[in-house]
Amino acid sequence: MSDHQFLNYIGGEWVEGSGTDPIPDINPADTREVIGHATDSQAQDVDAAVAAAKEAFEDWRSMTPPSRGKIVQAAGRLYEQRAAEIGEVLTREEGKILAEAKGEVQKGANLVDFLSGEARRLNGETVPSEIPNTFAYTVRCPLGVVGLITPWNFPMAIPAWKIAPALVAGNTVVLKGAEQTPWTTQLVVQAFIDAGVPPGVLNIVQGRGATAGAALVDHPDVAAISFTGSTEIGRHIWARGASLGKPVQCELGGKNPIIVLDDADVALAVAATAKGAFGSTGQRCTATSRAIVDRRVHDQFVEELAKAAAQVIPGNGLDPRTTMGPSVDKEQFGKVQEYLEIGAAEGVEVICGGRRATDGALEYGLFTEPTLYTGVTRDMRVAREEIFGPVLSVLEVDGIEEALDVANDVEFGLTSSVYTADVNRVFRYIDKIETGMLHVNSPTIGGEAQLPFGGMKKTGVGPREMGKTAIEFYTEWKTVYIDYSGGFRGGNLY
Repeated sequence: MSDHQFLNYIGGEWVEGSGTDPIPDINPADTREVIGHATDSQAQDVDAAVAAAKEAFEDWRSMTPPSRGKIVQAAGRLYEQRAAEIGEVLTREEGKILAEAKGEVQKGANLVDFLSGEARRLNGETVPSEIPNTFAYTVRCPLGVVGLITPWNFPMAIPAWKIAPALVAGNTVVLKGAEQTPWTTQLVVQAFIDAGVPPGVLNIVQGRGATAGAALVDHPDVAAISFTGSTEIGRHIWARGASLGKPVQCELGGKNPIIVLDDADVALAVAATAKGAFGSTGQRCTATSRAIVDRRVHDQFVEELAKAAAQVIPGNGLDPRTTMGPSVDKEQFGKVQEYLEIGAAEGVEVICGGRRATDGALEYGLFTEPTLYTGVTRDMRVAREEIFGPVLSVLEVDGIEEALDVANDVEFGLTSSVYTADVNRVFRYIDKIETGMLHVNSPTIGGEAQLPFGGMKKTGVGPREMGKTAIEFYTEWKTVYIDYSGGFRGGNLY
């Protein structure tokens, strides 16, 4: 047992929440280990954090954007220097293997580095006016206090990619990180503190979503909310934001397909599918959860993928032999186990997995065997609903048209991939697939700092994150007309 205490950071000070029910931080690879406790925050703690952010806003927005950008860039350098420390903490809290955790920290550093440069690209436009002797232009301005609510599956990278553009644009921030990963959240913010972010500009409120998260969404002085997490909660926040008249950005679920056509390099497709389905325990929104495979290569694909699944080694992510960690907590583990029961009831054929992994030390963790289903049809729940675990459904199709029809026949549209050697099929796929990100002969997972991240349909709402588009949610426009003739001289004014 550890005595680590994970506190709120409000107005430049680390403080306890006012609640009386601290949240245990449990290692999902060995649930006997309690890493520490996160403070329990209530509405009054959110009030204090928002008040601090509101007080700091005018000075922060008055700082020149390049000066803000230099502070944000310095935080990115600190992430690189602290990658080993943050990666180990992330593995202990969230469960992913150490190599994946360190990779996440590097991705966070890349994102912060790129987004810091937006401080020199907060561009507007000069636009010809139809009014004589009038200079017209547009300028971006910050929103005010923004609330960020972030998930446990990428507890370093996602907060980083939300904080950076918010600060660069001149906003102040209240962050409510995931209750399963409070230490990582603390380390994310500490880098910005050490980089020179002034007191009150960036604040943390630890705690539960039902109390701290809800209070942040509802707070009248919070100008906007950016949320990444479950579809159910995201839709509630979206509706609540609409009722309160505040902008909401949501990145929600996925049911990402990999399409394997009859001319595909099957070995390459199998390697990509295994990485996308079982890497990070399937706990990423870009995970591969459906393989839509042409019947002419179906059996070969399944046979080779089963061999790849057999090579996956579940275990503690700090063990270098481990290639797949546990589910993050008992709730998520229970959801995955429930879907294993659903699959069995729907009549799928279990090629491998389908059970809890309990051998040796796995008994004390939240491990699911890498699971491969065949005989899956598009109407089954395991083919339509997000499982967020190491479970892959294979659907057999006849040709590209049926493959695209099946791929698009879900409510989500985050990412997808196709494996083929035919350029005509490639462009048919690009034209017809209903996903915000798409890959050709590469896995469904991942994203780069300089490119937009986000999906279509019910995957999300609001402007895309990452890339140059990241700044859009955190700014609003002013359109300026300057009459330099000494007064209005005619023309149409709209």
